[in-house]
Amino acid sequence: MKTKDLKSRTCCFTGHRRIPVDEYETVKLRLRDAVIKAIQNGYCYFGAGGSWGFDMLAAQTVIELKELYPNIYLILVLPCKIQTKYWSVDNKKEYDRILCSADKVVWTSEEYTRDCMFKRNRHLVDNSSLCICYLTKDTGGTAFTVEYAFSKRLSIVNISSL
Repeated sequence: MKTKDLKSRTCCFTGHRRIPVDEYETVKLRLRDAVIKAIQNGYCYFGAGGSWGFDMLAAQTVIELKELYPNIYLILVLPCKIQTKYWSVDNKKEYDRILCSADKVVWTSEEYTRDCMFKRNRHLVDNSSLCICYLTKDTGGTAFTVEYAFSKRLSIVNISSL
């Protein structure tokens, strides 16, 4: 399949690491609905950044939906191989589970660098035509990534404002 065809069928995710407890179930349902709609619109490749919070939730959602839609693929685009170094034990266990369930894993840097997260986010956007995000503020990495996605003319679905 040509790269352009892959891009037109690829969706990336970006979102905040912290999801308020009282919003978590709503965010989870909206995310699931947005991914199902993307699948119905021909998307089959889903790229997630592998951070805790929204990235993990997005990856979990794709993994769960693979049971209903076996022709979808989870691609993890990770900033570096030691990204979980300071994570909690529970978050590391879930990360490992997701890593084992991914159809493809891409590391944008071997080691942690000042710009490895930036590289990861650009890679996700540059290889997608749809961005499903959880954006609640106009500052920080998620805002920057959504702005970049907008500049690259991706369709953007912000599940925080549906």
